[in-house]
Amino acid sequence: MFMNKENLKWYERKRLWCGLPWSFTKYGFSETQLFVETGLFTTNLFDTRLYRVTNTSISRSFIQKLFGLGTIHIDATDHDLNCIDLVNIKNSLKVKELLDKYVEEERIRNKVIVREYAGDLDNFDEHEETEL
Repeated sequence: MFMNKENLKWYERKRLWCGLPWSFTKYGFSETQLFVETGLFTTNLFDTRLYRVTNTSISRSFIQKLFGLGTIHIDATDHDLNCIDLVNIKNSLKVKELLDKYVEEERIRNKVIVREYAGDLDNFDEHEETEL
């Protein structure tokens, strides 16, 4: 694993539909970064700073509800992880709330605001983040 587990606020493997953690995909976040690690023999690590996260949401299928799982969808202004799903996460509501807390703290610490655009998308600027 690329990340040091002791520094993480949350860490978990992707789970199967029945809730068993038999997967080579790992998710986690620290106070400043979100990461996704995939693979067994060839390992890839994707990470982004938490202040780049713009939106989080949860979806839960019937099977996921039966096994206490959910999928956390994350939108970010990062080229590698601009849209990621953390699939079959145990206690997904609590994990989302914890992630949202650290995202907000990191935005405040880095003096970053996220603007929402309404109206003319033809003149839409790709950069949603603004540093104060």
